[in-house]
Amino acid sequence: MKMQYFPGCTLKNKAKQLDIYARQCAEVLGVTLEEPKEWQCCGGAFTSSSDEIATKLSSVRLLKTAAEQGEALVTVCSACHNVVKQTNYAMQHDSVFADRVNRYFAQENAAPYAGDAQVYHYLELLRDVIGFDKVAQAVKAPLKGKKIAAYYGCLLLRPSKVIAMDDPENPRIIEELIRAMGAEPVIWARRNECCGGYVTAVSPEQAEKNSRKLCDNAIACGAEMIVTACPLCKYNLERQGCPIPVVYLTELLAEAFGVTEVQA
Repeated sequence: MKMQYFPGCTLKNKAKQLDIYARQCAEVLGVTLEEPKEWQCCGGAFTSSSDEIATKLSSVRLLKTAAEQGEALVTVCSACHNVVKQTNYAMQHDSVFADRVNRYFAQENAAPYAGDAQVYHYLELLRDVIGFDKVAQAVKAPLKGKKIAAYYGCLLLRPSKVIAMDDPENPRIIEELIRAMGAEPVIWARRNECCGGYVTAVSPEQAEKNSRKLCDNAIACGAEMIVTACPLCKYNLERQGCPIPVVYLTELLAEAFGVTEVQA
């Protein structure tokens, strides 16, 4: 099975493990993630301004490419997924936005895009396309005895109507993956709260406060490590001195598959 795959900018430099192991683990499961030859930054954040079109064009072009290939589009970075998914939703449900975007394409003598690409986060690929039962069957080195806190953050689940991945207040998808890898998921109160990463530049005190509360809560609930799909969350938690390891979900999956060992 082949799918289009958008790594995004951060996965090409600071978050290489998230990208490399996503590809390798997908191959183990019989899925080839094919990176488009030409892609640009997703835009970094989905702006709510209805007349802001320019920063969303790169995501629309990405979606358009996947649709023209007749393949689903897979993302793994929480921020990239949020932007791409919201952009696709806007193309489907906001006729004014879609019209303005397609006018750009008309100037380029390109076909319009109707929002018909299927977008999966890597977690959804594992759950909905492959199945966690098959993930469990591919595990060669079960992560037995490890107590892992799944950290969703604020971008992976919201806005829930658009992202539609899981219950934003009581998510289960990462916990189910943790169980499939043979480890024990830790249920903790702040797993879907913001770490403060987006306010680091304007309020480092708030970012530090948020991160400290997150890490303290995870540890108090018995976590030995935190797993995330968001490079910004990982960076911020580590920068603020989280006492336990913060790792990418693909790193854990690679360890369980015997592709590599996670360095704590």
